[in-house]
Amino acid sequence: MNILLLGSGGREHALAWAIARSERLGKLYIAPGNPGMADCGELVTLNVGAHDKVAAFCADKKIDLVVVGPEAPLVAGITDDLEQAGIKVFGPSKAAAQLEGSKHFTKLLCDEMNVPTAKYARFDDVDAAIDYVRAEGAPIVVKADGLAAGKGVIVAQTLREAEDAVFAIFDGAFGSAGASVVIEECLMGEEASLFAISDGKNYKLLPSAQDHKRAYDGDKGPNTGGMGAYSPAPVMTEEMIKRVDEEIIAPSIRGMAARGTPFKGVLFAGLMITKTGPKLIEYNVRFGDPECQVLMSLLQSDIVDLLEATVNGTLDQHTPQWRDATSLTVVMASNGYPGSYDKGTPINGLDAAEDDGVKIFHAGTALEEGQLVATGGRVLNVTAVADEIQTARDKAYAVIERVDWGNGFYRKDIAWRALERKSS
Repeated sequence: MNILLLGSGGREHALAWAIARSERLGKLYIAPGNPGMADCGELVTLNVGAHDKVAAFCADKKIDLVVVGPEAPLVAGITDDLEQAGIKVFGPSKAAAQLEGSKHFTKLLCDEMNVPTAKYARFDDVDAAIDYVRAEGAPIVVKADGLAAGKGVIVAQTLREAEDAVFAIFDGAFGSAGASVVIEECLMGEEASLFAISDGKNYKLLPSAQDHKRAYDGDKGPNTGGMGAYSPAPVMTEEMIKRVDEEIIAPSIRGMAARGTPFKGVLFAGLMITKTGPKLIEYNVRFGDPECQVLMSLLQSDIVDLLEATVNGTLDQHTPQWRDATSLTVVMASNGYPGSYDKGTPINGLDAAEDDGVKIFHAGTALEEGQLVATGGRVLNVTAVADEIQTARDKAYAVIERVDWGNGFYRKDIAWRALERKSS
């Protein structure tokens, strides 16, 4: 089977690594990819935004399946356009991708299907939004309604912070994603993620995970795309997973099907585990980043079988198998991220740094005259697998110490909640 994987980040490197292990793989093409992915398949230059060019490439290379990594092409409707050209695609339709493309869309589905979520209101007028914030008070959550690369969410602890967030969003801080805002009550509890892979009717739950959104140790600093993750998340007990499945995942998939927009692909539920139970914070319509890195490290099944069954509507015939272990990833980011940062800073020593049970996934890297350099905010994902969380963490940080990159930083407390729970 010939496969085209779209994307260039750590999530896509993890997917390429998993796909490359499949016995069913003929040729893997990756567009545009990154230097770390060159060992998994052939990197190709392809304008992912030009859907007709992608379709032409698929016809030329006899592509059997396209796997879409990031959310932006999905929201732009690449699945619909390629399927119209007779090409199989792993990823939801444009209509179904609105679960991530519009926070208001997801809230309306929650209302319709009685999915527990935060109280909210949506505004496309700055004055009305400010009036609502002042009436509700702080803490409160202000979100750009559209796609903002994981950064369009401000958890405001004070009224001033909330007002500043509203003004910033409407002033264009997140581009077109901020044409409207969704303002929510601030849920209290512990965040976690649960993933489901769905063929539109049938679905299978994947392992839970816990991300670390804040830039600095102790969950301090601004929100990022994610500074580290681990799986499984201890807060997601069997009982809690059952509740999330019954109260959130199942009704959402039913609701999307009933609307005539069945969800096919990976449904990523961002959750808050409150004192009264799980509540949905948001949906994403693709694998998480960096959660994908830990999930792929635990997957024992052939991922190509799962991807194909999802597209063909035969997921009920497959049960994914997972390693009975813990996986943890630490993100190495450029100094200054998620704000401005230098690009082109040299990275050395990766080959020597990797160890047994540890894989370094590339995210924002490039080759310049043979030198590996950092080009993004999140640059490397050091991912370790072990029997238990402390060992996985120790292995990951030991490898990080051997990476020669002077312009990077990373959180030193990944999995602190799991370790705290373990020691109590």
